[in-house]
Amino acid sequence: MIANSHQQQISAIAMATLAFSACFAVWTLVSVIGLQIKNELGLSETEFGVLVATPILTGALLRLPMGILAERWGSRKLIVALLLFVSVPLFLFSYASSFNHYLLLGLGVGASGSMFSVGIHFVSSRSSERSQGLAMGIFGAGNLGAAITNLIAPLVIIAYGWRMAPTAYGVVLLLLAFLFWMLTDEDQQTARQPRRIYKLAEQMKPLSDARVWRFGLYYFFVFGGFISLALWLPDYYVSHYGLDIQTASFLTLMFTLPGALTRILGGWSADQLGARHVNWSVFWVCLVCLFFLSYPPTTMTVHGIREDTTFVIDMPVWLFTALVMVMGVAMGFGKASVFRLVYDYYPERMGVVGGMVGMLGAIGGFLLPILFGLMADTLGVRSSCFMLLYGVLAVCMCVMYYGISIEERRTRLQEAIRNNFLKEDSEVVND
Repeated sequence: MIANSHQQQISAIAMATLAFSACFAVWTLVSVIGLQIKNELGLSETEFGVLVATPILTGALLRLPMGILAERWGSRKLIVALLLFVSVPLFLFSYASSFNHYLLLGLGVGASGSMFSVGIHFVSSRSSERSQGLAMGIFGAGNLGAAITNLIAPLVIIAYGWRMAPTAYGVVLLLLAFLFWMLTDEDQQTARQPRRIYKLAEQMKPLSDARVWRFGLYYFFVFGGFISLALWLPDYYVSHYGLDIQTASFLTLMFTLPGALTRILGGWSADQLGARHVNWSVFWVCLVCLFFLSYPPTTMTVHGIREDTTFVIDMPVWLFTALVMVMGVAMGFGKASVFRLVYDYYPERMGVVGGMVGMLGAIGGFLLPILFGLMADTLGVRSSCFMLLYGVLAVCMCVMYYGISIEERRTRLQEAIRNNFLKEDSEVVND
């Protein structure tokens, strides 16, 4: 029976990860086909930012409601329903012709991003307390769906045209919905116990804790920054380095693939070393990378005694790719450690609290590409996107340092009060 239960857990986590990978691939599909749409419609950088960010908006806003529904109704049926729903706008995408049509269908496709809230509840309810970080890290590795899109979508576009890509993705979702329903079961422990139905006010009560919003801010950077760069890098490579779409997508893969796979190692590290320690280290690594990535191409002339000497400072594509890859790896660790933090403080409320933290992270994935486009159009500097991320990270580090200081002060105060009570009890006994 134990072996059978263990096999069911493995099957459940594997299928949830596969479904999340497919949904994540769908969620970031517009970043690749959007380049074709941009050329067809002659979009500006800001309009392109809105186009690729629109699916992210729906996925962000639905994460909290889907987390609430997962706690109330269970997550297995919701996952199947979501896969079936998202396939519809994917099939319709091939028939769109105007910017407004693409935005509207992008909102429907973006529902795939809410899979995370439902899936994290599904996986957490089927994992032991000791391995929560690892289990959620494995599930979170479904972020490699972005890498799948960077690898597969350009090949489909070259062979059959960009309108075939959404149709192919829709067929995959229908197949996965069938397989998920056939190969997974309801959580047996949950099925034997009556599900507690919270009143909405009671269900939302943890969201009044400032700690939840701090975790959301961290996820805004590690996940929102990851998504925004996954969407933005193909266009950055094409516009800044003059690469073709296939090469640009492949180099973006060097960011998205490690950032997804290292989430597994990040979850294990958070279990073993502590989530807060991992998160703080992630922030420092990203800070160093962003410092160099933010520096724009510069030409400097030194007026010497006999002649002028001109220096050109411009990051070559190999160094740019290496720094972005290192940051992707760090973000993979960070995404896992943030959700281990969530479980450490709210193990029974992974649906609502995880949904809120996930929503705030996904909002970062929606807002940042738009801000990237606005800054590029306003400043005329492409590396301004990394300047913005540098500023967001600086805020995260200040908030985290402040939050740690408050919690350490609270812990010392509680220990002092406890020691004082023990001392008074000892004096009473001696008397």
